[in-house]
Amino acid sequence: MDAWLDALLALLALPKYGLSTVFVVSFVSATLLPMGSEPAVFGLVKLNPQLFWPAIAVATVGNTLGGAFSWWLGLASHRVVERYQHSSHHLRALVWLERLGPRACLLAWLPVVGDPLCALAGWLKLPFWPCLAYMAVGKLARYVVMTVVLMGAFG
Repeated sequence: MDAWLDALLALLALPKYGLSTVFVVSFVSATLLPMGSEPAVFGLVKLNPQLFWPAIAVATVGNTLGGAFSWWLGLASHRVVERYQHSSHHLRALVWLERLGPRACLLAWLPVVGDPLCALAGWLKLPFWPCLAYMAVGKLARYVVMTVVLMGAFG
């Protein structure tokens, strides 16, 4: 098991410019913990412009897996909570999310609401793989746009 983990970390660290850090920061920032991954992606690309697409890919995978983790947390919480007390705002949000289904996970990239949205999708037992695909598309678009904008502003 240790050899597998060492090999994975060595692969993520190639070419030793911090892709593993981008992965971890992107994963953690997609959970309910308050953290942003864009500065890590931008910093890496600013120092190593040739790593634009590898950094975008690693950040997208890490952030999508973090969103998947939030989805699973939401599913687990659904199994624990028998009945949830809803305010009218919560009821409207739930109806909206149920109506959109997995497509709502395209908004997983949004600050503040995106990460809880992934957890809520799991809590509502929306289909995992379609949710994951929509999360990945939204997160990829965010990383491309944010990095290009920051490179233009500070390049």
